[in-house]
Amino acid sequence: MPLLARMVATPLVVDIRPGAVKDLPEVLADQRISTSGRVALAFGRSGQDVADQLLPGLGQADPFVIGDATVDSATELADRIRAGSYDAVVAVGGGRVLDTAKYASTRLGLPMVAVATNLAHDGIASPVSILDSGGHRGSYGVAPPIGVVIDLELVRRAPRRYVAAGVGDAVSNLCALADWQLSHDVTNEPIDGLAMTLARTAAEALVHRPDGVESDEFLVCLGESLVLSGIAMAVAGTSRPCSGACHEISHAIDRLFPEQAVSHGEQVGLGAAFATFLRGDEEAARRLAAFLRRHGLPVVPADIGLDVEQFTQAVLVAPSTRPGRYTILEHLDLGVREVRDSVGAYISSVEG
Repeated sequence: MPLLARMVATPLVVDIRPGAVKDLPEVLADQRISTSGRVALAFGRSGQDVADQLLPGLGQADPFVIGDATVDSATELADRIRAGSYDAVVAVGGGRVLDTAKYASTRLGLPMVAVATNLAHDGIASPVSILDSGGHRGSYGVAPPIGVVIDLELVRRAPRRYVAAGVGDAVSNLCALADWQLSHDVTNEPIDGLAMTLARTAAEALVHRPDGVESDEFLVCLGESLVLSGIAMAVAGTSRPCSGACHEISHAIDRLFPEQAVSHGEQVGLGAAFATFLRGDEEAARRLAAFLRRHGLPVVPADIGLDVEQFTQAVLVAPSTRPGRYTILEHLDLGVREVRDSVGAYISSVEG
């Protein structure tokens, strides 16, 4: 008998609205995640005020401060939590805090609830943790969160550019999907239609909106798009639907120019526009660049403090950041002069 359906790992609850964090104890109890509030509450140094707000309502929760987003720090967090007895891990913070907690909770086999304080990235509900180890940044497979809470009041406390960065990460899905399809066509890499549908829906939900991060309705849509992107990765079992040449370029910038590097979402948005140009779709690249510019995101290398030579270096190094991943960069396999000329042509096109 054929399999008529498949199981997909998704959060039990997704709550995106102003003031959502105040109802966290009720969410934990109603979803049977923790009826007693016996949770390990993990947060970064900047999340102390939110933790202080939550602790009285959780009753039996214990606080755990997270340091750097490294494998060592995540392992240490797991060891500290293991010494107690908890129903779940609740992590409050941005991407680095959530990634550290996801890694630790997976090691412990505990469910994890993500309380996101910004919308700068698509890792909120993803099965991936980005952590540093030995001077290098790597991606680690983890269990996705069992719950996602996004309080728009907390999100608005973050600088606008970090909120807008999530827009860049979400729309970069369009680049990642084009790369995945290219790899399928050229190398016969399998693709997953459901994962592609979720990732594309997440990106296009934002592309066609006339408003911006000043609007609560836009922030809800952005939060939903980032959650959908995470679920797309869980469905695919890989970051493929949300990570292509755009992310390779961003990782290369992080590696080569850490002092100039800006947020992940800002860099992948720029990488997506450039990769779209490389694919020969100049009009689509200009439309994407105009969208990024409208949201105050980088469009050309100079916007993130890089000159043409530096960005050229990043593009050349980019494929080495994800060995075995086939994107437009691996497909074209351009030399130094060709990349430099392409960067110059891209800048002229989107600034013209």
